[in-house]
Formats: sequence, C-alpha cells, structure tokens
Amino acid sequence: MSIPRITIAVDGYSSCGKSTLARALAQSLGYIYIDSGAMYRAVTLYVLEQGVDTRDWDRVEKLLSAVHIRFDMDGGAPRTILNGRDVEDRIRSMEISSHVSPIATIPAVRRKMVDQQQQLGKYGGIVMDGRDIGTVVFPNAEIKLFLTAEMQERVDRRQKQLLHQGKDIAAANIRRNLFVRDYIDATRSDSPLSKASGAVVIDNTNLTPLEQLSICMALVKSRLHEQRITSSPK
Repeated sequence: MSIPRITIAVDGYSSCGKSTLARALAQSLGYIYIDSGAMYRAVTLYVLEQGVDTRDWDRVEKLLSAVHIRFDMDGGAPRTILNGRDVEDRIRSMEISSHVSPIATIPAVRRKMVDQQQQLGKYGGIVMDGRDIGTVVFPNAEIKLFLTAEMQERVDRRQKQLLHQGKDIAAANIRRNLFVRDYIDATRSDSPLSKASGAVVIDNTNLTPLEQLSICMALVKSRLHEQRITSSPK
C-alpha cells in the first residue's frame, strides 16, 4: 500500500523560523519545499528594478505578466529563480524586506502567486510556508501549523541571519521592520495573516530548531497514521 502524501501548511509571523522548519520537514519526509515568501520577494525585486512605485497598484499589475518564478535546488537548498536569474541572495536584503509587505497586499499579485502556489502543490507531498497558506492557498491541508515567538527573540534571530550575510543592521531598525510587516500583513484586506482553522499554534521562543522539528514530526506521523487507516481497504 502506498504511503499517503499530504500537504503541510506553515504560517506565522516574520522571523519565527517558518522556512527553517518547513525545509527540515520536507527533507525529513522526502517532500517538496516551497517558500511562498520568496515568490513575493521576487516580485518585489522585479518591481523595484523596473523603477515602479510599490504603491502604484495599476503599474505593478501590468508588470506581472513578465514575472516568471521557479525554484532550483542547490545542495538540498532551494534557490529562487526570477526570469532565469538566481536572485536568492538579493531577495533576502533589508531593502526587499522593507517593500515586500506593501507588494503582497496588492490583490492582483496575491491572485497570481496563489495560483502558482496551488499549481505547484496540487499533487500533495509538499511543505509550504508563508502567511496565508493554511487559510487561502491550501485551506484543506492535512497539517496546518502557525508559528509565533516573542518579538525580542525574532529580532535577535533576524539580526544574526543578516550578520551571517555580512549585513550589520541595528536591532531597532529590524524591530521596526518586523512590526510594520506584521501590521501590514495582519490588516490587509486580501487574505490577511491569521491562524487557520484547525492550525496547531507553536510558540518557539524557547525551542531549538530540533525540538520544534520533533514536535511537528510527531504531529505529521500521527496524521499519516490516520490517513493509512482511512485509506486501508475494509
């Protein structure tokens, strides 16, 4: 009997380790990992490169037909490819972080990205992280997780990540960026950030990545066991 391949949706606030968890889950399960946030970042990068004001929704919408995003694997890590260019490193900059939430509020952008995300995951066997995965992209996902952490811990994590990239950004600037992004994402009219129905909330302030992965793998194994029982011939 074949093992069911489920869909796992990971949502939550910025710098809560969504991507770290999602990648680890995908690797442990042999699933495909899709970073939905990278897709919005790639759109943001393209808009800025074209010199278009991120608040000009009409002009942004006209650019979308020229945006083509895919993911390539490099040593087990996904790389974001925008129109044939590897932009993985560029989309992680503070500049993109400062503009991505306004871009993500544009309904036309969200429609295009959600459609692509649903196509990528229509056969299951995926782990996708973002802010509306369990509520909009895959509301019927078998596993829904919602990550949160205390603000200071999130600031510390983001600052360490940026330092690793050679970028020394003041903690106050990072805190401001996270606060603004949270506010924009949670209050936008189109698919705002919120906990999906049935989602398991995990506060990982005091959890190591391995501890968090162990908790989530236990949830996944329990769900897979239920799936096997349900799909077994009577």
